[in-house]
Amino acid sequence: MELLKKLTDAFGVSGSECDIAELIKGELEGLGEISVSPLGNVSLHIPGNGKKILFAAHMDEIGVMARFIDDNGFVYISAVGGLSAHTALNSRIRFENGVCGVLSAGEKKEIKDLKITDMFVDIGAKNKAEAESMISLGMCGKFESNFEISGNTIISRVLDNRAGCFALIKAAKELEKCDADIYFVFTSQEEIGLRGAATAAYDICPDYAIAVDITDTGDTPDCEKMAVKLGDGPCIKIMDKGIVTNHLVRDIIETAAKEENIPYQLEILTAGSTDASMLQFSCGGIKTGAISIPLRYIHTSSEMGNLVDLQNTVKLICAICKKLCNFEKTIDNCRKI
Repeated sequence: MELLKKLTDAFGVSGSECDIAELIKGELEGLGEISVSPLGNVSLHIPGNGKKILFAAHMDEIGVMARFIDDNGFVYISAVGGLSAHTALNSRIRFENGVCGVLSAGEKKEIKDLKITDMFVDIGAKNKAEAESMISLGMCGKFESNFEISGNTIISRVLDNRAGCFALIKAAKELEKCDADIYFVFTSQEEIGLRGAATAAYDICPDYAIAVDITDTGDTPDCEKMAVKLGDGPCIKIMDKGIVTNHLVRDIIETAAKEENIPYQLEILTAGSTDASMLQFSCGGIKTGAISIPLRYIHTSSEMGNLVDLQNTVKLICAICKKLCNFEKTIDNCRKI
């Protein structure tokens, strides 16, 4: 799990993905043609003569941005991506220059009324001048926590979506030679509008696209009912708030899983979306599906995943590439649209 730990440790708040991009580029060396787009996507192209398939996993993370420093040296912030004030309260924040602080709020503020705009990072500064010597306006900060693994359980910050990045990197390293023309794209700025996926789609114009991201589970007390459990395998997405996945691509993924005896679940998510929704309606419409890795406690500094789910996600990505090499047979066995 050394690779996953390195990925989760790396800084990569949306719009400030240089550190995580450099780490991913280093892991991809020697595997194919590497490029970086103007928006910051990192792409690995493994050329082939068959159908062109794009796998996308976003490398950016939610975070905060310094927007105002008061006279007492407290740094008020804006959210970068979807943050909950209640789950973020009292988290540690590490800014991109290494300065660390605590995300807090006024002690008299009722937690039920708490908003991100009420919150500040306490960096221990005595006054505004000292804080300004430590932090600049516009500087981004990430949520800080330890990486823990016990048995098959992983607890870490930003498994959304460094788990997906891990799966793509491992699949690229383990992929057997095949005819498919494969692109592994690590997208930027997903958390603030799926932006990297849009530019990747137009750069590559694939025949098929599959987003590899995370999803919620329905296996904790009093949670929303959902037929997804931690440890029961990667999910094949049917629908979320932004997409109804392409039937053909969904069947290709499901058939590949069955043929390789990879356990899987079916996912219907009532809120949220992934790069898949942007990929689907780009370039006149791309046949798009999605694989989701189950996580608990999403968008907190203590997300929980399962090692076996991750390993099976890697196997499933490789199985899909193998399946597309036999595309004509796949068409015969899948729904035609």
